[in-house]
Amino acid sequence: MKWNAIAFDWNQIRAFLATIEEGSFSGAARALGQTQPTLSRQIAALEADLGITLFERNRRATRPTSAALELVEHVRSMGEAAQRISLTASGQSSAIEGLVTITATNITASYHLPPIIKRIREEAPGIRLEIIASNELQDLQKREADIAIRHARPEQPDLIARRVSETSGHLYAHPDYLDRVGRPASLDDVNRLDFIGFEQNARVIEYLNALGLQLTLDNFTISCGSSSVHHALAMQGLGVTLATRDWIEQYSTLEQVWPSLPPIPVETWLVTHRELNTSRRIRLVFDMIAEGLAEQARTRPRL
Repeated sequence: MKWNAIAFDWNQIRAFLATIEEGSFSGAARALGQTQPTLSRQIAALEADLGITLFERNRRATRPTSAALELVEHVRSMGEAAQRISLTASGQSSAIEGLVTITATNITASYHLPPIIKRIREEAPGIRLEIIASNELQDLQKREADIAIRHARPEQPDLIARRVSETSGHLYAHPDYLDRVGRPASLDDVNRLDFIGFEQNARVIEYLNALGLQLTLDNFTISCGSSSVHHALAMQGLGVTLATRDWIEQYSTLEQVWPSLPPIPVETWLVTHRELNTSRRIRLVFDMIAEGLAEQARTRPRL
């Protein structure tokens, strides 16, 4: 390898890639936790080292030059390699201390995780925990989280997944709403109800219609990506929501709308990256969450 030909450092490359991905110097600076002047100096130093202009700068926008676009794929490969190095190093950690990031849906993070987190803190006080409560899928391969609790088995070969519980999804509404509009006596009656939807209502409609309903976008008068907000809206009598039987029976007074509708299978999977699974702190958190969720599934009341 011609070491003298490498005239730039990783911080400059990282600043360049972040600017490409975020679309501006200011966005890249926020993503990297830097000030914009610092990032601009790194880009300028990289341009000087390479002897090319990477971005066209004006007051309205920052656009990559043709030279920058030719470098992007090579730089992305460097970024992916850096992430793999970080993953491998994290996986070799033997200390039961440090940060572990967990991502879960709002409902799971609010109701199922807290007693498990309490147990983890008691057993391993050196571990710091960050919980990302969101219905959006975080990318474990890009280190957006160390452990994910998901309702679908991941397909990526670099991820390790363990199924920890299963339940079923059904349609629910507040009794006051059903008193007001009338409890459905047929599928046609269900098709006339108001539904609380998600961001991707077309997929929800397709799935529910495959079960025998005939819903359209007109049924979805309110949409939100948060399952806990769904429940709060349903408790105000604003329509029908899709929720899991185990959670409703344990925490809510919502009423099942159409019991004859086939149940929707809902599995809970615990997921981590294959290399992170060799880290003692992540392994401990992973195993304790798996044990806790499985225990909750075994002991939850059946009403």
